[in-house]
Amino acid sequence: MPLYELLCISTHLKEYRHIKELVTTCATHVLDSGGVVRSLNNWGTRVLPSRMNRHQQWHTIGDYWTMHFDTSPRVLHALNRRLRQDPRVIRCTMTKLGEKIEDIAEPKEQSISRIPSTEDHPPTKQQQQQQQPPNLQT
Repeated sequence: MPLYELLCISTHLKEYRHIKELVTTCATHVLDSGGVVRSLNNWGTRVLPSRMNRHQQWHTIGDYWTMHFDTSPRVLHALNRRLRQDPRVIRCTMTKLGEKIEDIAEPKEQSISRIPSTEDHPPTKQQQQQQQPPNLQT
């Protein structure tokens, strides 16, 4: 199943109950259809870059949140249709991040747990020769 990111701007009200219900509805829709919700992030309340008209209302402030999830394209289409009809949603955008989690995850780098010191291991003959000053003969 492809991995998607949903960025949603919802209407701002004093109580955050409507955002919780909206997020729960979206996550439940994905989970009930066999998908996986990877993460939910609340970006908080922000002033919109410009006035936005949605469902015959003008908005200047919105609550931003994102959701990363795996699901089939058919479920994605149904979720998109549901969000477009919801009066709590000002704007939403869905972006396909990749076919598999390996497509977007960076490979792990090898890390060194600790750097060995000279106290742990005696210096080799080559290291000893490099540390000694050369003999000057005249």
